[in-house]
Amino acid sequence: MTRRSIGIIVNGVTGRMGYRQHLVRSLLAIRDAGGLPLADGTTVWPHLVLVGRSETKLREIAQRHGLDDWTTDLSAALARDDVEIYFDAQVTQQREKAIRAAIEAGKHIYTEKPLAEDTAAALDLARAARAAGVRTGVVQDKLFLPGLRKLKRLLDGGFFGEVLSVRGEFGYWVFEGDWQPAQRPSWNYRAEDGGGIVVDMFPHWHYVLAELFGEVRAVSATTATHVPRRVDEAGRPYQATADDAAYAVFELDGGVIAQLNSSWAVRVFRDELVEFQVDGTEGSAVAGLRRCRVQHRAVTPKPVWNPDLPVTEDFRSQWSEVPDNEDFDNGFKVQWEAFLRHVVAGESFRWDFLAGARGVQLAELGLLSAREGRRVEVPELSL
Repeated sequence: MTRRSIGIIVNGVTGRMGYRQHLVRSLLAIRDAGGLPLADGTTVWPHLVLVGRSETKLREIAQRHGLDDWTTDLSAALARDDVEIYFDAQVTQQREKAIRAAIEAGKHIYTEKPLAEDTAAALDLARAARAAGVRTGVVQDKLFLPGLRKLKRLLDGGFFGEVLSVRGEFGYWVFEGDWQPAQRPSWNYRAEDGGGIVVDMFPHWHYVLAELFGEVRAVSATTATHVPRRVDEAGRPYQATADDAAYAVFELDGGVIAQLNSSWAVRVFRDELVEFQVDGTEGSAVAGLRRCRVQHRAVTPKPVWNPDLPVTEDFRSQWSEVPDNEDFDNGFKVQWEAFLRHVVAGESFRWDFLAGARGVQLAELGLLSAREGRRVEVPELSL
């Protein structure tokens, strides 16, 4: 068995997402498993180069995990011949410049979403990467979660018949930061720093809808800043300038209508923080991050509307659980493994910069729809 070491710059590793999901639960998990085996018997071994702005935080993370290769100098890291992949988990405003530098350095690039702050910039990065001949990928982790993989299994098996509609609820209460610390960084609530729930979540909704149900052809959105005053990490009050909730209708290929609510100002009365209900002519399903439950046409009850009598039916008990039927690994790790196979073995990987640009486009058009109070068509993007 041959071991193939591959140098990976992990930029933004001191942030919550970069550290928890990408370093610990993905790249270090691959190393803990002995590396990533390929079909030809080669094992890919990620050699990690940690990059961030805080020397103190980088040193502490490196020591915690037995790593010794870290730097605050991104340019020096990109100049190294033993590094093949650049990964970006920085705040969005810092991303475009760093990715452009990685393209110029000839590195393959994998990045968190959104790819850039606007569609034009995202397309420009995609074109530059194609011209440089580097492989690219954008994180689309929700597709690899157990609940949505079960939902995909139902779709592939024809369970729904004709899909009619999708209803999604995402969100939770993010504390204001005064009497309890906020669960999200304060920049998320400042538009000038790249914050906002539309920018954060619409790229997710694009790939979920496009991969499972059909391309998005139009969007109608309403946004709100429900909590206008928050307190930052240093205890300083600030004015929220970004949207913390979005209520949207997406029109998909084939006539499917998707209604998705996203909010950081909602208290959860669901089984999971995100749930999608899919209704079709033959059956329905409710999928979250892990669970998926179904109700087929043949066993659908026949409720009758009567507001004068109490409801006696336990509607939730009338749904059946979709079994796992397989072991589900961490969704971020699964996509990392797919990207590494793409780079090392040339396996296909369709979640590239163009796919990422489509997510940026949907966020941009969603904000336009909310700003102008109208339905906005979504044109096809191409390079």
